[in-house]
Amino acid sequence: MIFLEESTTRAYTAGVVSRPAVFIDRDGTLTEEVGYVNHPRRIRLLPRSAEAIRRLNAAGIPAVLVTNQAGIARGYFSAHVLRLTNEEMTRQLKEAGARLDGVYVCVHHPTEGAPPYRLDCDCRKPKPGMLERAARELGLDLAASTMIGDKAVDLEAGRAVGASGVLVRTGYGEGDWEFRRDSFRVPPDHVAEDLLDAVEWVLARRLAVRGGGEPVAAG
Repeated sequence: MIFLEESTTRAYTAGVVSRPAVFIDRDGTLTEEVGYVNHPRRIRLLPRSAEAIRRLNAAGIPAVLVTNQAGIARGYFSAHVLRLTNEEMTRQLKEAGARLDGVYVCVHHPTEGAPPYRLDCDCRKPKPGMLERAARELGLDLAASTMIGDKAVDLEAGRAVGASGVLVRTGYGEGDWEFRRDSFRVPPDHVAEDLLDAVEWVLARRLAVRGGGEPVAAG
């Protein structure tokens, strides 16, 4: 099950030429990592997250959220609470002058809960189902896109569709990079301090390619 919440100013459709996008994880990347978010009041943007989304908006690059939310399958919160939480997140972004072009959510878990939420689906990261659906519905070039997240599963989902991967040090990223990087099945193309740092890397890389130079090296 994947929810899609589109902005009222949607800029891209399947009818236009495919364009690169930036896929963004939610908890620990765009918003604070607080565990299972079981109330809209618990969703809070990380510092500089709204600025990062504004930078993408200004550059005409679709900003697409892709997030695993197995708390529904585990019984920690309902689909209604999840929708209210994402609405609060988009409200905070709008208040800061930023918008997401799509919000895709996987609510499944392969072993927890009861059907229809207990399901070995193709959308739960590290599987790439959410990215592939977004590409079909928003007209995106996956191979030219970037996946940004704070966990190894985000990097794996990006690699599965040929996208670049950026690990942010917010959320679980700091600890996973410092102490668990040897277990990563897919290394990041870049390690960033936060979402804005990651977006600036993406934009610099894009500018270098447009200018005929070499892409910015992985860091």
